[in-house]
Amino acid sequence: MLCAVYRSPKKAQTYLFVKKRDDFSEVPDELKSMFGSPILVTIINLATKTKLGLADINKVKENLLTQGYYLQLPPPEEDLLKAHRAELKLDQL
Repeated sequence: MLCAVYRSPKKAQTYLFVKKRDDFSEVPDELKSMFGSPILVTIINLATKTKLGLADINKVKENLLTQGYYLQLPPPEEDLLKAHRAELKLDQL
């Protein structure tokens, strides 16, 4: 299963996977508007992959088959201050 991966010029670390290069016909207009003009990153063969960087490969495949695209959002930002305070047990006082 080949798919094309695009990055968003508007949203950092946001990627859109589609079944065919430059075919955004199954992507909702609202998402296309928020995503911006897609910038091609790569074309990958999901059949030869066992895992992807941040996305669950099985979820990517499933979404491509059922809705025609997969949107990868950036991981949530870690609250370093909260983690540091927990490590120091400052919140228990």
